[in-house]
Amino acid sequence: MPEIPEIRAHAERLETLAAGEVLKRVEPLSFTAFKTASPQPSDAVGWPLCSVGQRAKFLLLRFARPTQDPAGGGAGRRGSIGADGGDGGGNHADGGDHADGDNRGDGLTFVVHLMQGGRLRVLEAGAKRPRRPRDGLVRFEFDSGLGLMLTEPGTQKRAGVWVLDGDVADAEPITGLGPEATELDADGMAELMSMHSGRLHNFLRDQRVISGLGRRLANEICHRAKLSPFASVGRLDADAVGRVVAAIEAVVDESLAFERGRPEMSRAAERPSAVHGRTGEPCVACDEVVRAVDYRDYSVNYCASCQTGGRVLADNTTSKFLR
Repeated sequence: MPEIPEIRAHAERLETLAAGEVLKRVEPLSFTAFKTASPQPSDAVGWPLCSVGQRAKFLLLRFARPTQDPAGGGAGRRGSIGADGGDGGGNHADGGDHADGDNRGDGLTFVVHLMQGGRLRVLEAGAKRPRRPRDGLVRFEFDSGLGLMLTEPGTQKRAGVWVLDGDVADAEPITGLGPEATELDADGMAELMSMHSGRLHNFLRDQRVISGLGRRLANEICHRAKLSPFASVGRLDADAVGRVVAAIEAVVDESLAFERGRPEMSRAAERPSAVHGRTGEPCVACDEVVRAVDYRDYSVNYCASCQTGGRVLADNTTSKFLR
């Protein structure tokens, strides 16, 4: 599943391409695509896209109520963003009542979760638009002819869109998230760890505790911090906590630099890693073989030499792991 670097870099690409574009039409291509009933997606028609942001593993497409043109041009001009609608830098729009009598506030945010294989793809102006595109879930069309389409392969369509009015931090699916992993300093991380028990790898992936990280980055962070993925977070000393924070910053920065150098979001197998997905290969830090603890749906990768003092962790879920 895409994590902070992939989502953040993709948001930057989309904002560069589409900021200021006026929404012409929103087409649901699957009845499972929209996860909210109100506001209606069509409420944003005629409004410019003021910014594309990222929160954890979600894309945030913010549309602002346009300023009326004093010359009579009205709403819907490219780049005509209201004073309360956002500055393109990720500010939330506030709801409100208006004299024109409609029920829309000053801004609407489309919160997009790509899940495992979903993508928000760019549709070039003038390109053919199939009526029923393969894997299509939602299509956004802009006045200029540019389009965006949420796609997801396979039969299980779990990617989706929430349409929110006002401060998205107070609404599902954002409200249940923990603090963004990249926003925590050592003191904040230590406080979180003191409030939660369990193994480090699970702690890093729990979106209710700390958000934006997944299996790949959790593997990489544990390796970079030279800690067992099964170390108890409640037993980590200040030095170990500091190494976790530094490792988060390093692996996110490296992955973000990689993503920013690409024209589109990478595939999972293309993303840089020291241990993740490299079972049986030499560790890049010490040449020891990279090992795995395999579960039914995923594997936890680690280097025994770098992380567990040479101890090999048994490859089953009932083993007594290193703490």
